[in-house]
Amino acid sequence: MAATVTTGRVTPVAARVAPPIRLEVRAATARAGTAILLRPVTFRAGMGEIVAIAGGSGAGKSTLLDVIAGRRRADRGSVYVDGRRVTDDETVCCGYVPQDDIIHTDLPLARSLEHTAALRLAEPNGCRRGLVVRRTLDAVGLTPHADSRVGSLSGGQRKRACIAAELLPGPDLLLLDEPTAGLDPATAADVMGHLRDLAESGATIVMTTHSPADLARCDRIVFLAPGGTQVFTGTPDEALRVFDVDRLDEVYERLGRPEILPSPATSEPTTSMDHDRLETAPAGDAAAQPGRSRAGWWRQWRTSTVRTAELILRNRLTLAILFGSPLAVIGMLAVLFRPGAVETDASVGTTHLVFWIVFSAFFFGMTYGLLQIVTERAIFDRERAAGLRASAFVAAKVSVLLPFLAAVDAAMLWILDANGQLPDTSRAQMLTLWFTLALTSAAALAVGLAASALVRTASQATLALPMLCFPQVLFAGAIVPVVDMALPGRALSALLVGRWGFDAFGRTFASIATDRADWVGSGRLVDGSVGRPMWMLVAMFVAATAATMAVLGRR
Repeated sequence: MAATVTTGRVTPVAARVAPPIRLEVRAATARAGTAILLRPVTFRAGMGEIVAIAGGSGAGKSTLLDVIAGRRRADRGSVYVDGRRVTDDETVCCGYVPQDDIIHTDLPLARSLEHTAALRLAEPNGCRRGLVVRRTLDAVGLTPHADSRVGSLSGGQRKRACIAAELLPGPDLLLLDEPTAGLDPATAADVMGHLRDLAESGATIVMTTHSPADLARCDRIVFLAPGGTQVFTGTPDEALRVFDVDRLDEVYERLGRPEILPSPATSEPTTSMDHDRLETAPAGDAAAQPGRSRAGWWRQWRTSTVRTAELILRNRLTLAILFGSPLAVIGMLAVLFRPGAVETDASVGTTHLVFWIVFSAFFFGMTYGLLQIVTERAIFDRERAAGLRASAFVAAKVSVLLPFLAAVDAAMLWILDANGQLPDTSRAQMLTLWFTLALTSAAALAVGLAASALVRTASQATLALPMLCFPQVLFAGAIVPVVDMALPGRALSALLVGRWGFDAFGRTFASIATDRADWVGSGRLVDGSVGRPMWMLVAMFVAATAATMAVLGRR
């Protein structure tokens, strides 16, 4: 919506010397391999209109919306907003609200929108961003809920909150994927009422829907038949006449019967449109329009870091994982080994103690990272499309979680030392042990973040946890020395964080604990510097972090 939010309403950009809002889709098609998802679709939408894309399941509604938003490149055809081609011109500003929530549910509504504004608005002034947030909340009717946690809002209120997030940068066009899905009729009518208010103030809104009640409240409807074929474009009254039905829900029955569908020529895509109003306008000075510029990398990192910290502190489940899980593991280690086990059985007791300390550090890092990205998938995807850099997002996660991990590793060593399960060490030696564990946890965190970026659901991440941890037990070198493994096992061991963490911590620990060092490290070798395994941990951290950024950047 090329509009700026003012007190209670949305003022058209036309009042600010900007071109009229206009969307034009020209013969857009889409394929997935050999399958045709969308046959040529052509329609126009003008300022102040709500246009619905309707059809049965699998008819290509969401595909068409993705093509309009630039999320999917059309195989043929093109999409223009204000005369600028969406797929070619990055200055086109489009608000897109998918079916999933694109706003964090654990934060107060106003606070969550402030973070979104800091990421999407070019102005660095915090007061200015706060004013935009307040006016946007007013525009969608959510001012009374500004301090409410987003997760406590009703379904319709959360949908309006997502719309508010997209209104912040003043987009030229607002695209909604089934905004009333799952809502009761009264709540759906409330959402549509607010959309009508936005349209009357100058917005151009294109939405997909299955609801006949929603269709009746739209200015124009684009009906798609199975196979992505456009069969009608026009007003709701024209749809009743062309399809020869009494109610719009009866149109869906006819969409499944190709022999009685109207010819595309029967419903000219530009029927009942004001052609003068829809003539292509000059693109104008994009830099002068609101929301065109984006926050720089430093501000993106800083905002994402603060938001990540707030999300952790406000989510009880996350806090339980961050603090409860390490405390439980450390408690089990404290009662598993007897005090002085290092001195009484250096070759076995020390090996097992070292391995489980290292594996615990790995486990902490893995569990910290595994759910961090997948649970924010929809939010990140939208923010990525709006300009958030994957590197800033990942760096923020690392910046917040690494101090937690370092503190947990330090607590584990302190408790074991106080319990008499570690040998007498100097402060410098204990610092070296802690640093080795911190490197192991950091590398495991990076691997966890990479896995979180690759999976698609939280349940998949949960299933991936044992698959990522089990090899660390078998191939670290504690059960079977690396030198005694088969060649494939040695190759796999070289790729595991646990092996190099065990190697580094074991060599450091052995020099402190005992003169007998025949068990030292994953290969149970006497000689060898601790430097190589430490550098391997650093390399794994860097590689896994870069892989996470690459996966998110490609998406």
